[in-house]
Amino acid sequence: MRQPDNLIKLTPLLNKPCFTSKQARELGVPSSSLIYYVNNQRLKRIGRGVYQCVSYQNTKSFRWEDLLQSISSMNHGVVCLISALAIYDLTEEIPREHWIAIPHNTTSSVGGFVKIVRMRNINLGVTAIELDGVKIPIFDPERTIVDAFRLLSIEIAIKALKKGIVSSRKNKIDLKKIENYARILRVNITPYLLSITTE
Repeated sequence: MRQPDNLIKLTPLLNKPCFTSKQARELGVPSSSLIYYVNNQRLKRIGRGVYQCVSYQNTKSFRWEDLLQSISSMNHGVVCLISALAIYDLTEEIPREHWIAIPHNTTSSVGGFVKIVRMRNINLGVTAIELDGVKIPIFDPERTIVDAFRLLSIEIAIKALKKGIVSSRKNKIDLKKIENYARILRVNITPYLLSITTE
């Protein structure tokens, strides 16, 4: 098939901050075509298996573009901890690194501002959200809060829990889900839940 035909097939991905070779294959475009377009300066390779159209312009003040590029280049990566808390607006912390969880028995060579966290129970609480047209795997707010109690400071975790409980948004946190995750992950957060819910 002629290369221009493949470029037309890629049209749905060209306005996104990044896309993967897997997404291109799902549209019927082989990796060899992506290499061709990189060599002809129609695409940029911005990571292992991650591409961007050279004419892509970020028209928004998009603060998660680097995170999208990092998570797209990782197999089985899940946005977690500080990055997830920031996305859910459950912290005032500004992530200096992108926090990404990977299965405990895998390795990763991602560079840049990425904080890798190896986790055993990587599938618990995984969901997907869309940021600027790109779907990314992320732990749900409840799992993120329980992980904050496990792996971050108590102060950050308590603030996130409080924000989630008093949140006025329609998808505020589910306390039953938090209790369930805490039991599975063996974290005793009952005293904090009682303290905050009886204030």
